Amino acid sequence: MKQIQYATLLGGFVISVLAFGYILQLPFATNLWPWPDGRLSYLFIGSILAAVSVAAIWIGWTGEFGALPAGALNVFVIAVTCAIFFLQLALRENRAELYPYGFAFILMAIASIAAFQWSSKLELRDSHPMPKLVRVSFGIFIASLFFAGGSLVMKLPIFPWALDSKSSVIFGCIFLGDAFYFLYGLFQPRWHNALGQLLSFLAYDLVLIFPFLALFKTVKPEYQLNLTIYVTVLLYSGALAVYYLFINARTRVWNSNKF
Repeated sequence: MKQIQYATLLGGFVISVLAFGYILQLPFATNLWPWPDGRLSYLFIGSILAAVSVAAIWIGWTGEFGALPAGALNVFVIAVTCAIFFLQLALRENRAELYPYGFAFILMAIASIAAFQWSSKLELRDSHPMPKLVRVSFGIFIASLFFAGGSLVMKLPIFPWALDSKSSVIFGCIFLGDAFYFLYGLFQPRWHNALGQLLSFLAYDLVLIFPFLALFKTVKPEYQLNLTIYVTVLLYSGALAVYYLFINARTRVWNSNKF
């Protein structure tokens, strides 16, 4: 099990390096994206990778692999939907350079479902119940993510900037996968099925909140409402994560194994 912990930790740190690459728009990261995109889109990609890396590092550090199924399910949904999209796009537009992306996502789907099957047989070390407010919030997040994910897949303008149409579909797939991340926690309402999600949300929030607040100065009028809603979600989810991870005496991270 120690080897798996070390591998998970290493994977989390590698993903965090990639996250910073996108956040800072460094070529080693942005060149991996299948088409040129804008600063805010790269920032969003970096925020998602930061969320994944924090959850992976937490699981690797604590060895709490009973909390892995939610993340594995998240990755599986993203991988399957993105694989379908890339393979369809490669066929429809006769773009052979997109096939490797499709095949990479197929491999990711296989690896994630294998991780889900393995980890779902493990018991959580901490079976303390999830706080009621966190459960209610997860329900709201799930509904919001399904709505936003479906809208993005249909290429509707719900982000506070103009998205590349293909990036919109991929971002929609990510949001749909994230909905399952929280859905698993909602149906398995134990604290360690919320801790990873809140850590991920906090990392995502910290990457986006200040650039998005600054965006109010330059946002186009047609995106003003989108930005206001997005920032409201970031502020609420960030406050929820900070309270339960660092303030609440029963759930803060340094006490989370001592219920």
